[in-house]
Amino acid sequence: MADIDDGRTDERRMLAASVADFARRATDMARVRKWRGVAPGFDRALWREMAALGWTGLLLPERFGGMALGFAEMAEVSRGLARVLMPEPLVACAVLAARALGHCDNEALGAELLPRIAAGELIAALAWQEQAGDLGSRAPVTEAALGSGRVVLNGAKRFVAGAAGADGFIVSARAGAGVVLVWVPAATPGLSVRLEAMADGRFAGRLELADARLPEKHILAPAEIAQSALDRAVSEATVMAAAELLGVMSRTLEMTLDYLRTRVQFGRSIGSFQALQHRAVDLYVQEQLASVALADAVSAIDDRPDDPTTAAAVSRAKARCSDAGSLITRQAIQMHGAIGFTEDSDVGLYVKRALTLSAWLGNSAYHRRRFAATASADAQ
Repeated sequence: MADIDDGRTDERRMLAASVADFARRATDMARVRKWRGVAPGFDRALWREMAALGWTGLLLPERFGGMALGFAEMAEVSRGLARVLMPEPLVACAVLAARALGHCDNEALGAELLPRIAAGELIAALAWQEQAGDLGSRAPVTEAALGSGRVVLNGAKRFVAGAAGADGFIVSARAGAGVVLVWVPAATPGLSVRLEAMADGRFAGRLELADARLPEKHILAPAEIAQSALDRAVSEATVMAAAELLGVMSRTLEMTLDYLRTRVQFGRSIGSFQALQHRAVDLYVQEQLASVALADAVSAIDDRPDDPTTAAAVSRAKARCSDAGSLITRQAIQMHGAIGFTEDSDVGLYVKRALTLSAWLGNSAYHRRRFAATASADAQ
């Protein structure tokens, strides 16, 4: 990621080096393959190691056991772990779910749950989508009936990132004319979770809620706060998904350049062929453009979260990183030749991760439309 000039560049570089060192010690492609398609898709013991390093609570306030750092730091962690295709649901739990919880106004429940997230004891997931293309603009069909000191949930949620192995869910539901967010522990009677395999071997979840009864104190945010909390958390996680895409594409490009240097054909390394050199330069340019767009979005979300232009910066970064990630990984397959199409080639794993990340929280087409709409509104 392009450096952000805020006086903390050296600290972030040390953080990035720490993440890279952890990744070298903790994982490899054999481990990634081991967890593909095997629930929950990640190692809970390694998750606790990540928590001990402070990454699961990196964005949380110190009073909840967090590090109170910013999204520039979180982007370094997300990007570094994505470079090795770490399957642990860091962005889904420590950003999307934890930030939604932190933006709510139920202080008592937040004080109970957030320290456990920071400590790696609790994995939370945000359940808010109900159908394809639902990115927060539609009112949920899932219904929350309030009364007699309890809330009863009925409905279904889909595409729940981090659902495999989650200890509980933050569920959006319609209550009257507004939206509420409710904490639903995984063991709640009336809640069932079905895992759905994704292209990269990880899992999303489908939740079914049939008269799931919870104490009223499990309402995290009422209607006047819930939608804003949800929108902010989704926007913040979108930037971190873009950071993950940058990690995936940068490592894929490195692997491809290494292959061009070592693969010999007609007595020469194929990297000496001008056509492949031009193609590699084009991919490098796309990676750098994505890096700059991401740096701008990270600065916006850190420094001016309520500024109307921030939404445009977020969408620009996600669209740019989605397109660049897809292009670089697909081109990497071609530049590796026949071996790139085999199951044994690591480059194929990067293609599949880029595919899932590009679609998650809005693909490039969605974010280009959103950018155009936001930019038009700002100009008026």
